[in-house]
Amino acid sequence: MELAYYSDYAVRLVNSEEPARGKDTLTTVEAVRELFGVNASAARRATDGDVTRFRSVRARLRGVFEAADSGDETLAVDLLNSLLMEFPVSPQISGHDFRDEDGRPLWHMHLADHPSNATAGYAAIAAMGLAFHLTEFGVDRLGLCQASPCRNAYLDTSTNRSRRYCSDRCATRANVAAYRARKRLEADRSDSSGLAAESAQRSSASGER
Repeated sequence: MELAYYSDYAVRLVNSEEPARGKDTLTTVEAVRELFGVNASAARRATDGDVTRFRSVRARLRGVFEAADSGDETLAVDLLNSLLMEFPVSPQISGHDFRDEDGRPLWHMHLADHPSNATAGYAAIAAMGLAFHLTEFGVDRLGLCQASPCRNAYLDTSTNRSRRYCSDRCATRANVAAYRARKRLEADRSDSSGLAAESAQRSSASGER
């Protein structure tokens, strides 16, 4: 498993809240457990106390994305480094679930779960995954959706660094909004031109009299 895969942990946690819309799905221990996805054993360690702790980590991870999105590369790295220092990881070589043609394990690096509590384990994996993604692909690959008021986090994996939206739905919504805005502008210009022409005609007719 590629270590950059773990960056999705950060995206899932950040996007559990939509501040501009006043939405927050991270309100119960069940919601915390759902963030772990297939990692059911780690999710079972979650308790009610992890809800508040997860929210704190979420705010710090969003800060990384906000700094990257605004072009402040140094701040994004500093914020991420502070998370890495507070939540260290335990890398391990693993061969589970992956076999070559001869049935031998395909060895790969794996980030072991932190044993102390669910928040520490999740934060360590999310921060390290995001760090690998940042160093491998660049800070500008961390973005926030440009379809207002969404602002969900995303990881740009496009070949030409062109991604601007968190999903196809938001991209379509933004394109439709931009199209309608252009049409309104064209209509306003047409109305203004018509009024100007009409005014010119009245002035000309008045002058002839």
